[in-house]
Amino acid sequence: MLTIKNLHAGIEEKDILKGINLQVNPGEIHAIMGPNGSGKSTLSSVIAGKEEYEVTDGDIIFEGGSINELAPEERAHNGIFLSFQYPVEIPGVTVTNFIKTAINETRKARGLEDMPANEMLKLIREKSELLEIDRKFLSRSLNEGFSGGEKKRNEIFQMAMLEPKLAILDETDSGLDIDALRIVSNGVNKLRSKDNAVVVITHYQRLLEYIVPDFVHVLLDGKIVKSGGKELALELEEKGYDWLKQELSV
Repeated sequence: MLTIKNLHAGIEEKDILKGINLQVNPGEIHAIMGPNGSGKSTLSSVIAGKEEYEVTDGDIIFEGGSINELAPEERAHNGIFLSFQYPVEIPGVTVTNFIKTAINETRKARGLEDMPANEMLKLIREKSELLEIDRKFLSRSLNEGFSGGEKKRNEIFQMAMLEPKLAILDETDSGLDIDALRIVSNGVNKLRSKDNAVVVITHYQRLLEYIVPDFVHVLLDGKIVKSGGKELALELEEKGYDWLKQELSV
């Protein structure tokens, strides 16, 4: 589904990613871990096509074709979803109206007509129940006055409605208490299927107690320096990143 080959990228002439190689297949959950400044959020932004980042070498291949030259909205229409670390507020636009617009723009890009209102309503009802979302929540302005947990739950609701092929969750555990973390994680787990894939970006092992990854990759100084199974996250929790830096310097 996603193949990253020798990816080099940066911002304002600063090199951040220095040769990333990664393969993500349908049905898999991959966790990207690493300390602050290692390039984790840059990697998610580059995959999603954020325009302030420049790819200087390498290729990002999604479903068999290079997406290096595609705009962010084209990547989204093709099935790539990015959950932001700090979701933006949009006063005056309700959660429901935002998601209706997003779905219909994606359908338009695929040559389809707008989703009929009754189908949209049924889908909203199904997904909100799946994620334990109160109906009143859907009539609020997007992220305005939301707690950290509400913002993250709203993003998982968007993910549920859009049904992306590849979901990238950029530090979705940031600022969440245990209850919010459980609800968000349960939502991700319920949406997992053999046809989609998830890339989870996080500092901490605690998220991976709820969303269990198939593969864990450690990013240091813009490179994936170690990959393994879920036990690698436990090892990092116990020993920290300095242990790995020392091991690599030997």
